[in-house]
Amino acid sequence: MATKEPKKKNLGRKIPGPTNPMVTPLLTDQYQFTMAYAYWKSGKHQERAVFDLYFRKNPFGGEYTVFAGLEECVRFIANFKLTEEQIDYIKDNLSVSCEEGFLDYLRGIDCSDVEVYALPEGSVVFAKVPLLRVEGPLAVVQLLETPFINLVNFASLVSTNAARHRFVAGKSKTLLEFGLRRAQGPDGGIGASKYSYIGGFDATSNVAAGMLFGIPLRGTQSHAFVSSYMSLDEIKDKALRKKDGSSTCQDFVSLVGDWLRKIERSDSLRGNSADTNKSELAALTSYALAFPDNFLALVDTYDVMRSGVPNFCAVALALSDLGYKAIGIRLDSGDLAYLSCEIRKLFCSIEKEFGLPGFGKMSITASNDLNEETIDALNKQGHQIDAYGIGTYLVTCYAQAALGVVFKLVEINNKPRIKLSEAVSKVTIPCKKRIYRLYGKEGYALVDIMTGEDEPPPKVGERILCRHPFRESKRAYVVPQKIEELLRCYCAGNSDKNEEILPPLKDIRERCIQQLEQMRPDHMRRLNPTPYKVSVSAKLYDFIHFLWVNEAPVGELR
Repeated sequence: MATKEPKKKNLGRKIPGPTNPMVTPLLTDQYQFTMAYAYWKSGKHQERAVFDLYFRKNPFGGEYTVFAGLEECVRFIANFKLTEEQIDYIKDNLSVSCEEGFLDYLRGIDCSDVEVYALPEGSVVFAKVPLLRVEGPLAVVQLLETPFINLVNFASLVSTNAARHRFVAGKSKTLLEFGLRRAQGPDGGIGASKYSYIGGFDATSNVAAGMLFGIPLRGTQSHAFVSSYMSLDEIKDKALRKKDGSSTCQDFVSLVGDWLRKIERSDSLRGNSADTNKSELAALTSYALAFPDNFLALVDTYDVMRSGVPNFCAVALALSDLGYKAIGIRLDSGDLAYLSCEIRKLFCSIEKEFGLPGFGKMSITASNDLNEETIDALNKQGHQIDAYGIGTYLVTCYAQAALGVVFKLVEINNKPRIKLSEAVSKVTIPCKKRIYRLYGKEGYALVDIMTGEDEPPPKVGERILCRHPFRESKRAYVVPQKIEELLRCYCAGNSDKNEEILPPLKDIRERCIQQLEQMRPDHMRRLNPTPYKVSVSAKLYDFIHFLWVNEAPVGELR
């Protein structure tokens, strides 16, 4: 009788280690190793356990979260192995009574028998819904708790923060992550750049993140560059070749000067002309000579309307004579709404007066401690800003320090487990579950529903009762027009399941954007959003409350 061959699952796939080399099996809490030792000593370490990773409340006062950090979790367990040096350290810090057999056990463990089921990275997710389901030997999976929480918590928080900034800024605006210098250390800076990009930002100033992850880079000059110049005499090489290569302007500085005089006499400045700061003009001219194809100037070092913008326009017009097109300006201080409108008027006036198509549409970028609230205020005031450079409030998640991810045991040896609490929000939803997203006729997501693993899946067009996990009166019938099962296999362990391939970063970002577009606007709004419904099936609801009653001790009054 022929033996049945096992199902193949991405044979030969080599997954690289975590991006940060500090992510090792020791990046955990001490009590994970004390529990592992106790499990081993009592003979429970090989029992099959199921844990859910989820969070209890959406961040920033909102009603959605963007899930991120999955790739780093998969990289971590694919390369999980304790070194001899690490085992020696554990031995020295665990207990004087630690047996050598446990150390031998640690030498042999890896995650080859661990299964991970997760929502795809970049998915929009909600409180109580498992982002990951982790199955495997109890002691091994216990050791994954802290690193998994660490890898998902900040990643999802930053991605969500970025998505919220994108929502308030609008689809048409360019969002630039400028937070490296304000981030909590190198790892915070690298991670924030990556996960801001997933959440909808277009580019970063972080060169290391650009190289690591392929994120587009942006950056021009600072106030130090502008103020470092004293006069136009400091520019030694004044020649600039035309864009088409046909000839060379031998004195670009003089060409800029000619245009500045024309602007000062023009109707466009409408009497606002004054002697511009010539050291600023020298800096902008020098920068244009270095980057004629990518000339974007910081214009608020001295005076925006009396010096910075006229100087920029003179350089931009000189570049135009040679076939180049300036990018635009950046504002880093002042009344951003008012200044952007005045600058746009000036650009449009120069376009009309000098017959230069497109000059009025040059980009205006704003920075200066921007956040959700200030962008919302700018929208209400009216502005002409095309791009935002956002740093501190984005990368530090200033409005909320942490997401509050937890990792809870829901089943052991095929027996469902529940954690009870006087705070209902901390009661866990037991057993291995399947999760579905139900969509309505308008294409928006209506509800996420959890069912027991062995329950039949919901069907399109068939009415299903969706119940709040803990509140008896909160329930509704849903007739889904589309159904999406959310959990996918990313690590198959010793099972015969096929594993999902980790997608490139740009695909994760695109998924995030598409998922956000499938959410109803009232779930997305910044203030007082409508809560999104997370539910359980009627059968799972009954089982939760049966287990709750059976596990809760009965008090006695005397």
